Amino acid sequence: MSGLIVAFLLFDAGIHLMKPAPVVEAFAKLGYPLRLAVTLGIIELVCVVLYVIPRTSILGAILLTGYLGGAIATQLPTGNSLFGEVLFPVYIGVIVWGGIYLRDERLRKLIPLRS
Repeated sequence: MSGLIVAFLLFDAGIHLMKPAPVVEAFAKLGYPLRLAVTLGIIELVCVVLYVIPRTSILGAILLTGYLGGAIATQLPTGNSLFGEVLFPVYIGVIVWGGIYLRDERLRKLIPLRS
C-alpha cells in the first residue's frame, strides 16, 4: 500500500518539477502562478522522503496530510466533481495512513483498532 502511494506521490512531485503542459494548464485553471509548481514539488518530495524513512514516517504522514489538505482547499472553489477531483486527496490520505498503520507498530499501539 505504501509503495503504491509513494510511487504516485513521487510521480506527482516530478511533474511539478518538470512542468509539462497539463501542469501548466492546471495551475492556470486554479489561478496559481506557475512559479509555485517547483516549490510545491519540492515540498511534496520532502514529505514523501520523510514518509519513506522509518524513523520519520509518522512525521512524513502528518506533513503529507497537511499538503493534501491544501490540495482539497484548492479544489473546493473550482466546481469540480466532489467525489472525483475534490475528494481525491482524501483518498490518497487514507491510503497514506493505511499504509503506515500496517507497517508501523508504534502507530498501531497508539491507535488500536480494538482494545
